[in-house]
Amino acid sequence: MAQAKQGDRVKIEYTGTLDDGSIFDSTQEGDDCDPEECESEGCDDEGCDCGGHESGPMELTIGAADFFPQIEEALIGMTPGEKKTLVILADDAFGEYEEEKVFTVSRKDLPDDLDPEVGDQLGLSDENDETIGVTVMEVTEENITFDANHPLAGENLTFEFELVEILPPQ
Repeated sequence: MAQAKQGDRVKIEYTGTLDDGSIFDSTQEGDDCDPEECESEGCDDEGCDCGGHESGPMELTIGAADFFPQIEEALIGMTPGEKKTLVILADDAFGEYEEEKVFTVSRKDLPDDLDPEVGDQLGLSDENDETIGVTVMEVTEENITFDANHPLAGENLTFEFELVEILPPQ
């Protein structure tokens, strides 16, 4: 049976879990988040249990940086139907959680029509006019506290994955 190699287009199934066992992303049908949660804004963002895609195998090219490089590397030498489990440490995933990325802004400095709720994910422009993704952490009458860390920052990610198919060259 053929083994996957660098440059191959492949299909994989995977489930990503955190240290507490909660699923943060999956291609497996039935591992998705609650359908009501998937209808909420921001569900496309990484960190939502929906993972931002439909269930079903993910297609990627090994070595093209389509997914975590550790997983792409682990696929090399696998045959269809083979399964592996891999832990990606926080430093190699989305980095450690940084307290200095949590900041508070006066409501006076924000648009009048901005009415966020705790948990909302927004894009704010910084002083260089670059957009940074933030999560609303606290809302008071005077201030809003934002967290610019990735929602999975500080988390080790465990992936159980299976090579489903090696696709023919295009």
